[in-house]
Amino acid sequence: MDTRWRISTRLCALRMRDLSSLDIHRNRAVKKYGVHEIFLRVAWMIAHPLFRFSPRTFFWWRRALLRLFGAKIGSEVHVYNTATIYMPWNLEIHEWSSVGEHVYIYNLGKITIGQKVTISHRAHLCAGTHDYTKSDMPLQKLPITILDQAWVCSDAFIGPGVTIGEGAVLGARAVIVKDVPAWQVMAGNPARPIKTRVISGYE
Repeated sequence: MDTRWRISTRLCALRMRDLSSLDIHRNRAVKKYGVHEIFLRVAWMIAHPLFRFSPRTFFWWRRALLRLFGAKIGSEVHVYNTATIYMPWNLEIHEWSSVGEHVYIYNLGKITIGQKVTISHRAHLCAGTHDYTKSDMPLQKLPITILDQAWVCSDAFIGPGVTIGEGAVLGARAVIVKDVPAWQVMAGNPARPIKTRVISGYE
C-alpha cells in the first residue's frame, strides 16, 4: 500500500509540474485575429439572427447572406437555418451540397466542401486547435477539405487538417483525425475503414 501511495504521489507531482509550465498569459497576449477579421466577426454576430430565424426552406436567402460575408457558395446548396457557421469568409461549398440541421462548422481555418456532399445533422467540422506541446499552446488554424460525393453522417467529428476523399462515408458519430481515402466507409472512434462504398447504377 505504501509503495502505491508513493507512486500515486509522484505521478500527481509530475502532473502538477507539467500544468504549472503552461504559459497562459503568453497565450492570451498573442494577437490571434487581425482588425479586419474582428470587424467581420462582430458584423456576422449582429447579422446572424437573419440567418438563424429565416424560414427553414429559404435556402436561397441563406446562400445570399453567406456570400455577402465572403463565403463561396455554389448553386443549389442547401444550408439549414440551425447550422452554426463560425466564419463564413473561411467557407467554400460547391454545387448541390447540403449542410444539415445543427451542424457545427468551426472554421478558423478554411473549410472546403465539394459537389454533392451531404453533411448530416449535428456533425462537427473543427478546423481549429492548439499545439499542446508548447507552453503557450498557440492557436492553429488547419484547413479541412471534403471532396465530391462524400457523406458525413450524423454526429460525426472531423478534426483539423483532414482531407476526406471523394465518395467517402463517415458513419454516425465517427471520429476522423486522419485523411480518409476515396470511396471508403469509415466508422468508430477513432474511425477505421469497414468497407468500400459501391454505388449501383440506375435501373
